[in-house]
Amino acid sequence: MSNRTTVSTFLLWGFSSFPDLQSLLFVVIFFSHVTILAANVSIMVAIKLSHNLHTPMYFFLGGLSFSETCTTMVILPRMLVDLLSESKTIALSECATQMFFFFGLSGNNCFIMAAMSYDRYTAIQNPLHYAIQMTHKICFQLILASWVVGFMVSLCIIFIVFNLSFCDSNTIRHFFCDISPVVSLACDYTLYHGMAIFVLSAFVLVGSFILITISYVFIGSIVVKMPSAKGKYKAFSTCSSHLIVVCIHYGFACFVYLRPKDSDSFCEDMLMAVTYTVLTPLLNPIIYSLRNKEIQIALRKVVDNANRFIHQMVNKRTLHIKKFIVF
Repeated sequence: MSNRTTVSTFLLWGFSSFPDLQSLLFVVIFFSHVTILAANVSIMVAIKLSHNLHTPMYFFLGGLSFSETCTTMVILPRMLVDLLSESKTIALSECATQMFFFFGLSGNNCFIMAAMSYDRYTAIQNPLHYAIQMTHKICFQLILASWVVGFMVSLCIIFIVFNLSFCDSNTIRHFFCDISPVVSLACDYTLYHGMAIFVLSAFVLVGSFILITISYVFIGSIVVKMPSAKGKYKAFSTCSSHLIVVCIHYGFACFVYLRPKDSDSFCEDMLMAVTYTVLTPLLNPIIYSLRNKEIQIALRKVVDNANRFIHQMVNKRTLHIKKFIVF
């Protein structure tokens, strides 16, 4: 951190402008958070326990679910605490840590989705050699590269943002430490800083989106040449869930991070941030489970096993209580 920094704590203003809605927002976000955790963990457990889902496509889906779960854990628990707390202060180091993990995980999500599109291209382009081309080692390397690139870019952004001097207002007009609300408080923020942050953000968002687009251009060219309508439908159905998630994810993220900023855009950005920190992680597992029969079957097995386990534990507990009463 720079020695010029004079502000040691920030105030997360968040939803303080709506005091009457704080309790309602807490309830909505709390149940959304629990649902996100339950849905993503269920998908990860289903993929882990179902041997027929031990394929590259579901390996990447499990990686995406894990990354999105971590992303929500960085933001939502703190948001819930702030909704019930009078003091909404956050230390400078804590703010930097939150921003680092949020953008690192968000970048990781983007590159995992790019890897998923490449996986779909490989499966459609040459299904007979798919298992040879997409080995477990290659899948692991793609996931590892996504994590490394995502967090390296995030580290560069953190270095730029928190080497600025914060010497005026310490009120962040957001519910978490997002880039624009934080840098707007800096005394020495210049066009060069803004350009550097924009280039890094564009590298993640636009770069990964270009990779996804290239994969789908090749997929489209292959599907068009397929002789049967059934083959075309099957190829498209394997990509449809991923395409929907990509459109939702990139639509919201590009609107917030790649459009020009002004002082009146923070409220819009905050509302959009609620969408991509709460709604998008909530929709992703729903979209994949609703449009994928294999996931549905695996989830039913997980639910059945969980119910059976709970029933057995209840029976054992009841039997133990009865024995205790008898003695």
